[in-house]
Amino acid sequence: MRYMIIVRATAMSEAGVFPDDPGLMAGMAAFHEDLAKAGVLLDAAGLQPSAKGWRVRHGSGRPVVVDGPFAETKELIAGYTVIQVRSPDEALEWSRRFPRPFPAGIDCEIEVRRLYELEDFAPDPAGAA
Repeated sequence: MRYMIIVRATAMSEAGVFPDDPGLMAGMAAFHEDLAKAGVLLDAAGLQPSAKGWRVRHGSGRPVVVDGPFAETKELIAGYTVIQVRSPDEALEWSRRFPRPFPAGIDCEIEVRRLYELEDFAPDPAGAA
C-alpha cells in the first residue's frame, strides 16, 4: 500500500524562504535516507511557492486557468513524500518519525493519505482490462 505524506504550506514556504536551520534540513535528509534504506521510499519533493503555479477550474463552460499565488495557505502543499509499506500501522510509524518541516515557532503540519490502488476498484463486469 502506498501513502503520501503531505507537508502543508506555511507563509514561509509560500514566500520561498528556506529554513535557516542546517539541523532541520539535515534531519529531513536523514529521514529520507532511512526511508530509502528501508526500501519504502517511492518519491519525495518540495514544491515551489504557489506564485509560480496555476489552477485549472472546471465548471459548466470551458476550463479557466487561474494564476497563483493563492491566498489560503492552509489549502496549499509545500512538499510530499510517497512511501510503499505493508500496513497502515507501518505508514503511521514512518509518519510519526517525519521531522518537523519548519523551524520551531512556526505552526506546521503534515497530512497522510493512502493512495488508491488498482485493486481498490471493483472489477469490470464486462471483463475488460
